[in-house]
Amino acid sequence: MVGRIIQGDGCIAEGAAALAAAEPRFAQALSVIGPIPLRLRPDGFGALLEAIIGQQVSVASARAIMARLEAADLTGAQAVSGSDEEALRACGLSRQKIRYTLALARAELDYAGLRSLPTEEVLATLVALPGIGSWTAEIYAMFSLGRADVFAPGDLALQEAAARLFDLPERPKEKPFRQMAEAWAPWRSVAARILWAYYRVSTAREGIS
Repeated sequence: MVGRIIQGDGCIAEGAAALAAAEPRFAQALSVIGPIPLRLRPDGFGALLEAIIGQQVSVASARAIMARLEAADLTGAQAVSGSDEEALRACGLSRQKIRYTLALARAELDYAGLRSLPTEEVLATLVALPGIGSWTAEIYAMFSLGRADVFAPGDLALQEAAARLFDLPERPKEKPFRQMAEAWAPWRSVAARILWAYYRVSTAREGIS
């Protein structure tokens, strides 16, 4: 069962209202964060390619590499699959990312089919690929497929935001954080958006960039 799909700001508002009614801390966060970003983006090969390119590099570096890939017409699965390692290296990809990128391009994923799979099957399909970990798969399900009830407990900003909002002694570890987030079903993707927004607001107040 696919479950609820977030399609617009109305879905975000519905989820936020449900979370605020169930958990006063979310109501507190909503009072200071302003509008919650929708953050939806297209699905498909390009979304996962950008995720791989962005791993462990700055945003500026990732954008520069993507710009070079676009200039070389190497942003589609078929083009990348037929390219050689030297062409990808010339665009700035490391040896490891070349391996990940070629594996993704040659996996022949049924991206349209992923839209109708239950979230757990989507995540299992994606993490089976080299270079795609739980965080990348969860972010893809959340923002490219619009799943309303998926969370990314390994995300450091989410962990820090939860520690601040819920007055925890330290950032929650991934496993207990996943368990904590179960109480926010069926709107865990909206809870994540609230926490990311709260993280930005709370760190900005402290002058942390």
